[in-house]
Amino acid sequence: MSGLSRLFRKGKKEEPTPEKAIQKLKETEKTLIKKQEFLEQKIQQELQMAKKHGTKNKRAALQAFQRKKRLEQQLAQTDGTLSTLEFQREAVENATTNTEVLRAMEFAAQSMKKAYQDIDIDKVNELMTDITGQQEVAQQISDVMSGFGDDVDEDELLEELEELEQEELSQELLNVGNEGEPPVKLPADEDKEALKQLTEWVS
Repeated sequence: MSGLSRLFRKGKKEEPTPEKAIQKLKETEKTLIKKQEFLEQKIQQELQMAKKHGTKNKRAALQAFQRKKRLEQQLAQTDGTLSTLEFQREAVENATTNTEVLRAMEFAAQSMKKAYQDIDIDKVNELMTDITGQQEVAQQISDVMSGFGDDVDEDELLEELEELEQEELSQELLNVGNEGEPPVKLPADEDKEALKQLTEWVS
C-alpha cells in the first residue's frame, strides 16, 4: 500500500454526501482564491524589484525576474485547479438538483397510483351512464312540469284580445268626440274583467 493511500485511509471514514461535497469544494475554492490574490501581489512586488535594480544591479534584477516567473507558473496552476473545482462543484450541484427532481416525480407517481388503485374503470363508466340517465329523466320531468296548464285554447285568447283592442279603440274615438264629458262605462268592462281573470289563471 502506497504512502498516499495510507494517508487518506487514516481516521474514521466520513460518509460522503452531495451537500458535504459541495461545502468542501466551496471552502477549497475560497482558499485557492486567496492564494491567487497572494501570488498576484508577489508577482507585482518582484516586478517592482526588477525595475528598481534595472541596469544598476543586473544580478538582483534577474533574480527578481526568475522569482516572478515561478510565481506566474504557480498562479497559472492555481487558476487551472480552481477552474476544475468550480466545474466539479457545478456538476455535483446539477446532480443533486436532478436527484431531487426525480424523487419528486417518483413521489407524485406513487401518490397518483395510490389514488387510483381502488378505482375500477368499468365501474366509472357504469356510474357515468347512470348519471346521464338520471339527468335525462330529470329533464323530462322538468319539461312535463313546466308545460302544465298549456292546454288553454290559444285561438280563444287571441279572439278575446282582439275584442279588447277593438273596445279600447272605440273608447278612444268616443273620448275624442265627447271631450269635456265624463267617460261612459261600456258594457265591455265585464269582458275585460273576465280576460284579466283568465290571464292570471293561465300565468
